[in-house]
Amino acid sequence: MQVVLIEGDGIGPEVTQAACRVVAAAGVRIDWVKAAAGIPAAEQHGEPLPEETLEMIRRYRVALKGPCTTPVGKGYRSINVRLRQGLDLFASVRPVRTMPGVKTPYEKVDLVVVRENTEGLYSGMEHQVVPGVVESVRLVTRAAAERIVKFAFELARHGGRRLVTFCHKADVMRLSDGLFLECARTVAEDYPFIQFEEKPIDNVCLELASDPTQFDVLVMENLFGDVISDLAAGLVGGLGLVPGANYGTRFAVFEAVHGSAPDIAGQGLANPIAVVRSAALMLEYVGHRDAAVKIEKAVAATLQAGVGLTRDLGGTGTTATITEQLIKNLGA
Repeated sequence: MQVVLIEGDGIGPEVTQAACRVVAAAGVRIDWVKAAAGIPAAEQHGEPLPEETLEMIRRYRVALKGPCTTPVGKGYRSINVRLRQGLDLFASVRPVRTMPGVKTPYEKVDLVVVRENTEGLYSGMEHQVVPGVVESVRLVTRAAAERIVKFAFELARHGGRRLVTFCHKADVMRLSDGLFLECARTVAEDYPFIQFEEKPIDNVCLELASDPTQFDVLVMENLFGDVISDLAAGLVGGLGLVPGANYGTRFAVFEAVHGSAPDIAGQGLANPIAVVRSAALMLEYVGHRDAAVKIEKAVAATLQAGVGLTRDLGGTGTTATITEQLIKNLGA
């Protein structure tokens, strides 16, 4: 099986190589096809996401991606925005759950943030009206709104989840979020066996901070989803632990959503767990569910044991030591 590997930059090559080692140790043979993105791609090809990389993903359909830096002040568009729009990866999925051995103020958190990935303010439609006045368009279409809410309900149905919460601000943005809310209500009627609720986004933030265990699947537009997915990650220990996936009709890209951490790049100090867990999501997507489950169990066992953990997890270990523990615990 061939899968595109985008190592990225900063700590990207270190954490993606760790993930590749764990996947191989889990018994899945993958022919990784490397593609460029980030600062090295910008230096070599003149842009951080070359068209060749997009074409490679279109050819092989699936990619595992490390963190990439979009150069600041160079006029480049965000790599992730281009990737999602260029491949129509309309659904961002962030599973967030409490991990053993990780001390947080919350217990028994187990939710999924589903984010519309191609429209909203991130559609990039903005212009200067007159000097000192900039206008950004918040694009919402019925087709995109309906498909992301349907995706959330299907995820809930296949994942045995019982509640879908639609997050909005329709009382203020009556046309854009009003349309989105109307679409959500319409789609919800096709899933009477799954509970549906609608909540203003500010209420959701308050309730996540108060008691995140009440939520199951949350679905929302692009900007809200960007904020809430990171907020939710903070409830369970941070971005270094939480996997990410971007799904389209034909393609899928799995990625850690943390930054490239250039300050520790090349020092062997990076925590690879988010990329490893993203690789597990990838394995499940391509039909290697047993291997994906093994990896998730190995992550839980490693965190619980507390041996070889990196500094961000409270240990004194390195990328190499935590990777060795993950591989060791695959057989546990």
